[in-house]
Amino acid sequence: MNFKLKALVAGVALGFSMSGMAAEAIRIGVSGPFTGGSAPMGTSMRDGVRLAVAEINAKGGVLGRKIELVERDDEAKNERGVQIAQELINKEHVVATVGYINTGVALASQRFYQQAKIPVMNNVATGSIVTKQFEKEPQNFVFRNSANDSIQSEMIAREAVDNRKFKKVAILADSTNYGQLGRQDLEKALEKRGIKPVTEEKYNIGDVDMTAQLLKAKQAGAEVVLTYGIGPELAQIANGMEKIGWHVPIIGSWTLAMANFIDNAGKNGEGTRMPQTFIQDGDTPKRKAFIDAYIKNYNPQGGRMPSAVSAAQGYDSVYLLAAAIKQAGSTEGPKIAAALENLNDKLEGVVTTYNKPYSHTDHEAINFENTKFGEVRGGRVVLAK
Repeated sequence: MNFKLKALVAGVALGFSMSGMAAEAIRIGVSGPFTGGSAPMGTSMRDGVRLAVAEINAKGGVLGRKIELVERDDEAKNERGVQIAQELINKEHVVATVGYINTGVALASQRFYQQAKIPVMNNVATGSIVTKQFEKEPQNFVFRNSANDSIQSEMIAREAVDNRKFKKVAILADSTNYGQLGRQDLEKALEKRGIKPVTEEKYNIGDVDMTAQLLKAKQAGAEVVLTYGIGPELAQIANGMEKIGWHVPIIGSWTLAMANFIDNAGKNGEGTRMPQTFIQDGDTPKRKAFIDAYIKNYNPQGGRMPSAVSAAQGYDSVYLLAAAIKQAGSTEGPKIAAALENLNDKLEGVVTTYNKPYSHTDHEAINFENTKFGEVRGGRVVLAK
């Protein structure tokens, strides 16, 4: 009898253990800047991610398990990103991480995911080399669903040179990895068109006076200013141009859509153009539902997302990961990565409908077809005409 009792207790204990394991949440990391100059991108991304997780969990989760987010503020600092990556992998035991707003933080941090064989989804960082850092390894665990700088720089060059026929261009780029790698991509896109910038000026994060750089560009006869930076400093460029009485168009990377550019530049930002994967316009039922849910849950000032692109790409990144986990039937990193490279089902996102977005050799979900031009009009980004 003792033997039978022991067996029964052991069986019940095992049953509890197995049911506990079955119900254990799937932990996904979220790493981005939730404070500082990059915060509009980071918080918008995080809030888009939260919306997607709430929807998925309301429908029963993935593989019968709820998704649990483990959020960390990387402050747009490379060294902080490195610490967080190690913490999420070794202490929090995430099965994947989404985020990375800043190219420099991505390049410094994602090697830990590669080593641990855990997928990382860059849903905002755009540096062209981000997904190529480990492309020569047998399996690459770095994916992206944002428009990389090769796409953006080509679009900027098309708009400035092909469409608007400017011959004299100035480039103003910040001193970060993002700014300088973007500048290099822009140089290549212009060089294909036989255009050499009349001046290329650098500035630092936190700079509040761009007069010296702008005067050089003006004196060199620039007909247009091409930018690679983030919102606060981009606003200083627009305001500095007004200050010296120099009125030429600004065309730059997608970050010109950030709320802290639009608000700080005010009327000086009107007409600015930038590539966008998503504009806050409910032109499909899916997009309208997403925008309505975002505004209802987070009540952004003036009903405008601080960074609509970041929110939308963050939202879609979770659905892409969830689809891969479901298809793999597993939370093991190599199996999730393999599923991402060969997703069977079409996935309607808010940026685009993803149909085989990745392959073994291509970890970029976004292309020219799902990127368009936005323009600042009346304090919002609208589709450029």
